[in-house]
This record gives sequence, structure tokens and C-alpha cells, in this order.
Amino acid sequence: MRIAIDAMGGDHAPNAHVESVLSAAAEWPDTQLILVGDPDVLRPLLGDNAPGNISIEAASEVIENEDEPVRAVRRKTNSSMVVAGRMVKEGLADAMISSGNTGALMATGLLVVGRLTGIERPALAAMFPTLDNKGLLALDMGANMDAKPEHLLQYALMGSLYRSKVHGISKPRVGLLNVGTEAAKGNELTKITYGLLENAPIHFVGNIEARDVLEGVCDVMICDGFSGNILLKAIEGAASSIFKLLREELTSSLMSKVAAAAMKPNFRRIRDRMDYNEYNGAPLLGINGLVVKGHGSSDAKAMKTAIRQTRTAISNRLIASLADEFSGK
Repeated sequence: MRIAIDAMGGDHAPNAHVESVLSAAAEWPDTQLILVGDPDVLRPLLGDNAPGNISIEAASEVIENEDEPVRAVRRKTNSSMVVAGRMVKEGLADAMISSGNTGALMATGLLVVGRLTGIERPALAAMFPTLDNKGLLALDMGANMDAKPEHLLQYALMGSLYRSKVHGISKPRVGLLNVGTEAAKGNELTKITYGLLENAPIHFVGNIEARDVLEGVCDVMICDGFSGNILLKAIEGAASSIFKLLREELTSSLMSKVAAAAMKPNFRRIRDRMDYNEYNGAPLLGINGLVVKGHGSSDAKAMKTAIRQTRTAISNRLIASLADEFSGK
């Protein structure tokens, strides 16, 4: 399998990306890893003894976070993100990963790679950690700020298939994010969507509230991109604030420091369970090729997780399964 990595996109590019690729290449020698970016920057980072399953695809431009997404994709045709997308489109890579501008990656998926037949709106799917350690796939996390009930129905079908194919869950539980668990709760979008999901060929478990997302009440959570992105950032912010408060309290006195030293292994396990790096790699479902979004602040560990997730999706023929599902085969 061949995976193209946008080596210039993200807060810690290209160093973290090269580090992750070196580690991944050693662990998975059957995978061809293609760093897309400036060769003069990437070659020194790779060194003289890089594994043979790493290569470089030249790209002279970079799409920055402040760039307007559609305009950047259309004008910066030799950017690392667009070149990686073109490789997927032309069959030169089985998938691409980018930690760059989310809007630009969405535009790359739509304008360069192309949409799957039968899909109206692609969705960004992200994994949340849960207390039962199974994780929750949530979509849409920000690809589309506005959505129709029919779009959410497609998200549910794609998310259910993803968890089945990639994570091996035979009957994924699908929940609809809402302000209450009762069927009659919510706005017009969620009320109409509820009826569609009830009659869909999925295991729909009803409405779920934001406070229950990390409790493991479902395997797939559906929402519009506006609500999903707010939820994602709220959870990230809350987790960061809680750990910051814990650090302050546990270093506030000598007694606290002694107690913290004794509890250090427990705190480390909690941190690891809630670490987004362990869940990095959000596929843009609905695109006619595997396009994966890494967190903007992804370090080498997070990027390697995204590579692992992408390998699994390729091995389980995720895109072919989605194409069959929505083409009526």
C-alpha cells in the first residue's frame, strides 16, 4: 500500500512528519510512505540511511492556515496538499494524510480527488476517547457548517460502515447528538433526522446528549458540522483545563508533591486514555479516495497513529465498501 503524507502541513511540520514516517517505515515495511513537499527541506531530515520504503514527491508550495481554502487549492496547484490529493486521484497513492488547513483539505477532497457517487456532502469523522476504551466515531466535525437531514442520514450510513470495516464492530450503535434524549426534542433538523435514522438499515439507539459522549453510549455519533466542531473543541479545552488545574494543585505544596509522586503512574494512565494523539486521523468520508485529516498540532506520535489508522482503512477496503453502499451494488 502507498500513503502520501503532506509533509508541509501542520504546526510541527515537517520535522514531526518525517520522524513519524521513519518510525512507521521501520514498523511496516510493506507500506510505501511518500513525503510530499520540498525535497531540499525533507532530504536532510531523512538522513542518509532512510528505509527504502520512504520516498519524496516534490511540491514547491504550501497552503497556510490563513489561506482561503478554495482559492488556495485552485491557485496553489503545486502545494504539498494538492499534489498529495492528485496522487490519490491518479492512483499513485492509496491514501493521503494532511495536518494542514481543514477547509483546504475539504476543498482538495472535493475539487481534486472528487466525491463518491451518491454522496451529497462529505463529512469529517473524528474519534473521541470513551470511558469503556472503545472510542466513539463522531461526524460531522466541521466539514460542513450547515446540513440537511438527508446529509445526516448519509453520515450515519458512512460512520456505521467505517466502524464495521475499520474497527471490527459488527453492529455499531448510532446516536444523534441532541439537547435531550426524547424523540421529540431538538430543532427541525434533528427531529426530521430522527425519523430518517429510525428507518435506516443501521442500529439507531436514539438521541444522545453532549454530557454522555465520553460515556460510551454509542459507537457512532451524528451531528451537523457546526455543532460537532463546537463539541470537539469544548471537550479538548475542558480536558486541557482539567489537567492544568491538576498540575497546579499537585505542585502547590510539599505534601501535594509527595502525593503526586505516589500517584504519578495513575495520572499517566488517565492522560494516555484521554490523549487525542491515540485517536489521531479523521477520514473525510464521502470522497472517492481515502483522505485523512490529522490534528493541526499533531506531533510524531499522533502522525504515526494516523498512518496506522490509514493502513487499517486501506486493508479493509473502506472506500470500495462505501462506493458499493452508495452506488446500490
